[in-house]
Amino acid sequence: MIPDELVKSVVSTLTNRFEKPVEIIEIRSVGGGCINEAFSIKTNVGKYFIKYNSAAAFPGMFEKEAAGLELLAETKTIEIPEVIDTGESENFSCLLLKYIESGIPNRNSWVEFGTKLADLHRNTHNFFGLDHDNYIGSLVQKNNPHPDFFSFFISERIEPQLKEARNKGAFTQSETRCFDSLFKSLPDIIPVEKPALLHGDLWNGNFMITANTSPCLVDPAVYYGHREADIAMTELFGGFDPEFYSAYNHAWPMEKGWQKRVDIFNLYPLLVHVNLFGGGYTAQVMRIIRQF
Repeated sequence: MIPDELVKSVVSTLTNRFEKPVEIIEIRSVGGGCINEAFSIKTNVGKYFIKYNSAAAFPGMFEKEAAGLELLAETKTIEIPEVIDTGESENFSCLLLKYIESGIPNRNSWVEFGTKLADLHRNTHNFFGLDHDNYIGSLVQKNNPHPDFFSFFISERIEPQLKEARNKGAFTQSETRCFDSLFKSLPDIIPVEKPALLHGDLWNGNFMITANTSPCLVDPAVYYGHREADIAMTELFGGFDPEFYSAYNHAWPMEKGWQKRVDIFNLYPLLVHVNLFGGGYTAQVMRIIRQF
């Protein structure tokens, strides 16, 4: 169950928000993945979602996630859970969101998803990156701003994860040097585009279809990047209907050959998985790198 100190914090937050006594009716575990504990909380003022972890383990994680959710919500393009509160209570940090009921996707759900993601990606900036670092999974994600995608991708995405993986013994020195060939080839492979606001961790566990069959994004790792990075990650573990890709390309066509660039963009999440889980992800990374 939720620690008593967090229950008291939720009641206090909602009481202040609604200016009336708040009663918790039911608390249910909903599973928070491998990092967080997560629960739904039914109250007399609505239903909410809370996830929490050790306050000392991941400093600022939920504040960064809340900022990402709010940045996505400000675009008014796709449904995002409303952030109610973040905070620390003695030993724990937590994120409190408005609960969103899940539903069953249909063809229109996927068409709407693809169209709205394209609308989200039209939000741009004058640099690649973000004005602060955040998290991807339990790892710090570096977002130092860069004027071009290539330097950002190399310096803020691949090299930090590769260095950590090398320090863990996941790659040999000679394997690490293989990345240099890819780095030199990037300008000839990746089309130049303006920075796009990305979800940043768009695998099939980080979106949902709501009870009214509309798409909703959760657990972001936002930054301004190349829009093909979001699209590529949707293919990493599957679960996205072909209608999604058709709708996206109808709304905002990607440059020819985008399917061939998927592996390059997915080097980043694969390296993240090397550092989180090891195993076969190292071999998967090297199969991609040796193509260059």
